[in-house]
This record gives sequence, structure tokens and C-alpha cells, in this order.
Amino acid sequence: MSTSSEWEIPEHAQPKQQDWAFDIEQALSSVLTLRATVPADAFTANTLGTERGGNGVVFRSDGLVLTIGYLITEADGIWLNTNDGRAVPGHVLAYDQETGFGLVQALGRLGLPPMPLGRSARLHAGERVIVAGGGGREHAVSARIAAKQEFAGYWEYLLDEAIFTSPAHPNWGGAALIASDGSLVGIGSLHLQQAREHGPPEHLNMIVPIDLLPPILNDLMTLGRPSHPPRPWLGLYATEVEDKVVVAGLASGGPARRAGLKMGDIVLAVQGGEIKDLASLYRGIWRCGAAGASVPFLVYRDGRTVDVDVKSADRGSFLKSPSLH
Repeated sequence: MSTSSEWEIPEHAQPKQQDWAFDIEQALSSVLTLRATVPADAFTANTLGTERGGNGVVFRSDGLVLTIGYLITEADGIWLNTNDGRAVPGHVLAYDQETGFGLVQALGRLGLPPMPLGRSARLHAGERVIVAGGGGREHAVSARIAAKQEFAGYWEYLLDEAIFTSPAHPNWGGAALIASDGSLVGIGSLHLQQAREHGPPEHLNMIVPIDLLPPILNDLMTLGRPSHPPRPWLGLYATEVEDKVVVAGLASGGPARRAGLKMGDIVLAVQGGEIKDLASLYRGIWRCGAAGASVPFLVYRDGRTVDVDVKSADRGSFLKSPSLH
């Protein structure tokens, strides 16, 4: 990921103060750049890397920073960089596998105004918003809500209603989605392309809605994770191919690999329920119970159907826990 000094948003795409009723500079001062280092032997090191960069948003006066969880998962070092050039160390407080949120506690004084939390449920398609990375106005994009709809990711991840914005921000991870009243209504997660009938594909950001945070915030701050039992995790990477759900990869040492699922398997059913897409696959898995539950698969392999019973696990048990140095 490029450092903030190496790029900037074209001036015509940056937010202009006259277009907004809140103080843009103050709001953008709450958005930081974030750098994380991860041990080479971490479970996620091969897939997410050992040096990760993105953004975070100060949302409490005590220096609590909200970011996207994949940036800080298993991190043993965090640095937060303010728009005025200061670097402050941080501590990984929590990351939630279900929503994708991550929390970092600044270990030094930030002295920045917290961005108030808004209500993502009030957003509607076509509404003007700002997607902002750390670095001020030059790293912020004037955008619109392109859609609010279900999103399923190949890594056993599902949001009932994700937010999609356009044009896309080039440094999307942990970026702030700012509503017209200056409140924080989402955290940037992905860059996607959506095919269009005429013309080139549209570039979008997928944003995790902020309304998912308040119900779990106290648990994340005190326990490091939501208090409810963790969902079953299989270490399964799946994709949709011509209306079929296909196993595209398997986590090393994960439950699915140990149980004998194979790349190329077509998933027909889970616990007797037909699988039509990624969302139905994940909901079928999660209906089997909490982590540790057995998940019965029916797959199509090499011209025949095969039953595979996968004993699920807690994804968190494979990850290095945050530690304060």
C-alpha cells in the first residue's frame, strides 16, 4: 500500500467545503493512516502479509480508533500517523471476525476531535458522502452511495446489508465513510468492480456499516471479541461459478482440509439444505451451531456425490492474540 505522501486524489474529486454543512478539515483530522507489523509465523501472514497499511478513525476522546480488522489481525506493532505529521504507537484492542471491525487504542496523546458515530441505516442510494483516508483533503473522495445490499466474501464472511460507494477510494482499507452531517457511518473494507452493460466496469468501495458497531462495542473493549459463542469456521474459500458454489481454496491446517474437502468440490447441500450461492452456504454452516459443531456437506466430485462431515472450529483459536508490550 502506498504511503500517503506518494499519491493524492485529483483536485476535482476532492470534497469542497462549500458543498458540505460541517467543517471538513476538522472531520478529516480524525482520520489517521495506520501501519501494522505482523509476525512471520502468524496464521494470516501468508494471505494478508506481515506489513499492512491503511487507515483508522478516532471516534472517542480517549484515543480509541476504529479500523478494518484485517489490517490489525495478529499484529504485534501498530503506528498511527496524524495529518500534522505525528506518529503515535497503538495497541490492538480487538478485531471482530463477523463484522470485520477492528479497534486500536492509541498509546500516546492524539489530541484530535473524535468523529461522532452516525446511523448507516439512514443512508440511501444516491446520497452524497465522503470516503476519507488519512492525510487530509488530498486523500478524500467526494462520492455517492451506489447501493446497499447483501455482500458475501469468499473467506466465510457475510453482511446482510453492506454499503457500496462510487467512485472508489484508492486507499480503502479502514477509510472513513462520512455522511452529510459529518458523522461516521462506515469503515472501508474492499475495492470491487461491477460490470456494466455499456462501457467499462464501475469501481466501487465496499463499506462495513457503522450500525453493526454499537451492539458489540462494549464487548470488544472489555473482552476483545463479542460475548456470544463464536460461529463455526471451516477454513474454506469458496466462489460462485455458473450458479454453483465451488471450493476454491482451503486454509492450511483448517477444519475443511482436515476433513477431506478438496479444491474443485461443488457444494450441493449443507445439513440437507440446498446451496445456491455463498450466502446460503455460510448461513447453512452457521445454522449448525457454535464453533465446534459438525457441519455435514454433500459435494459433487469427479462425477459422483460425496458426503463430508467437517468438525468446525473457532477461527480465533488459529490467530495470535493481541499483546501489550
